Amino acid sequence: MEVSDRVWCRNCNIETNEKVCPVCGGETVEDLPVEIYWCKCCKTPIIQLINQADKGVCPVCGEKTKYLTTDLRPVFPEERLLLEILLDKEPNEFVKSSVWSVNSRYYIDGKSISIPRGLFQTADTDMIAEKLKKYESENTYEYFNEHIKTFIEANRNRLNYLKDESFDFVRKTAAKFDEERLVISFSGGKDSTVTADVVTKALSNPSLVHIFGNTTLEFPSTIAYAEKFRENHPQAIFLFAKNDEQVFMDVCEDIGPPARMMRWCCSMFKTGPITRVINSLYRNQQILTFYGIRKSESVSRSKYNRVEDDAESVKIQQQTVASPIFFWKDIDIWLYMLAEEVDFNEAYRLGYDRVGCWCCPNNNQRAQFLSRIYMPEQSKKWRDFLINFAKKIGKEDAEVYVDTGKWKARQGGNGLAAAGDVKIKFTNCTTEEHAKIYRLVRPYDDELISMFTPFGRVAPELGKKLLHEVIVLDARINVPILSIQPFSQDGYEYAVKVRTMNVQAHDDLQRMVGYQIRKYNACRKCLKCESICRAGAISISSDNYYIDSDKCVHCKMCMTAKYLDGGCTMDKYLRTK
Repeated sequence: MEVSDRVWCRNCNIETNEKVCPVCGGETVEDLPVEIYWCKCCKTPIIQLINQADKGVCPVCGEKTKYLTTDLRPVFPEERLLLEILLDKEPNEFVKSSVWSVNSRYYIDGKSISIPRGLFQTADTDMIAEKLKKYESENTYEYFNEHIKTFIEANRNRLNYLKDESFDFVRKTAAKFDEERLVISFSGGKDSTVTADVVTKALSNPSLVHIFGNTTLEFPSTIAYAEKFRENHPQAIFLFAKNDEQVFMDVCEDIGPPARMMRWCCSMFKTGPITRVINSLYRNQQILTFYGIRKSESVSRSKYNRVEDDAESVKIQQQTVASPIFFWKDIDIWLYMLAEEVDFNEAYRLGYDRVGCWCCPNNNQRAQFLSRIYMPEQSKKWRDFLINFAKKIGKEDAEVYVDTGKWKARQGGNGLAAAGDVKIKFTNCTTEEHAKIYRLVRPYDDELISMFTPFGRVAPELGKKLLHEVIVLDARINVPILSIQPFSQDGYEYAVKVRTMNVQAHDDLQRMVGYQIRKYNACRKCLKCESICRAGAISISSDNYYIDSDKCVHCKMCMTAKYLDGGCTMDKYLRTK
């Protein structure tokens, strides 16, 4: 049985190579469950399969081990010193100890210590920063390095399995694509760093394309690491993707800060710019992109497939997405990086367990606490903005609203002037059947007409010139299905009349018309539409939304609620009750 064919039956707790368990007949899963044990003698965690024959025995010293937890990460000396300060211990009191962590729980030589969440909120970060600076010269990696050597030795079998399985997966998956259509998504975080190393080694190809999405909200250490990575991999094609047309804080002022369920920033500052780089390189070719996605990271990611090309699941339609480290735990990531001596982002040494955008609403209190220490100016500026925003939308106790993290749960555009832009306002035409008059928030122009390209062939020459009418023909049968013309309507400063023709489902067609009207009114250049378009027909600049009629294949994905709720991402972010 090949390494990559190993699967697991959760019901029977047995390993097999069959899609269906030979014992119970249930469906098997690919990820083999592991547990972490602690060897008191070697002072190290040991990763073991739950059905492993020698589970509970240290492979180094042969002594019995004790169950510890399901996942861990190493605590580097910089974070260890911080921990000592938080616990009001003497600096370097734990310098000889083997220190590990998961979330806010620390293990010091196998003994558990939990840091109360409230401490991260109330701690005097200015005082802590002063102490860290005072004692940093006395800190040392001597004992830490010895512990890591033991950790690698004790988990050598696990490391070999991870390498064999992931390398095999990469080779098999990549074999379905031309070498020129292979891409590595590089974020500067540990998962993408390991993915890049695994893919490069598995394919023995140091010249692969790497795309780094600079969201403009990266940790300073992330930008520094990306530059360092590029210097250390001179043969790699390393490309930066960045939105130079939008300013994050300006957008926040307009539509409000991102929230957990409203992360408009992802499409505007990450996915969208990456899409543009991909379009410039590959036009409309389908590519294979290796991502550092891991199943254990979140509930949403646990629902992904290891190889994904479904239109509903893939953010950039031009991509087939594959993750070599899909089933890895945090401790697996660190085992690989430390054993293979892979350089990594310095933020992890400080105690960050993830290094996405520093102001992300998904960041926990601990991450915010660390940023107040290591990024004090940015943290203060962001907090001040959030407080002012809270007051703007009518929150009575703005500081409590912000400091307790309630802003992260914000939904919709309540209290924002921009919320009016997503409301589709129309009246039924009294003189023509199947015609509606839609309110526009700005004058009728060629950009609006361009938004009707997905419906079919836009034919202004067929319309009544005196009325400035434009006809849209069905792309398949070449018959008129839409009439569009500027209109004057009481109560509307600007308006357009749209009439549907020669179709059975007039209401369905008008619903999609409404989506495009909403898009015209509410578009904030989030770039989501660019990512949805497989044909690369949609291009968005700071002052224009354009659909290339020569490239558009009329798939209507950009106007279908299945792929884009309400026809425009802003509907989700600005909708009010």
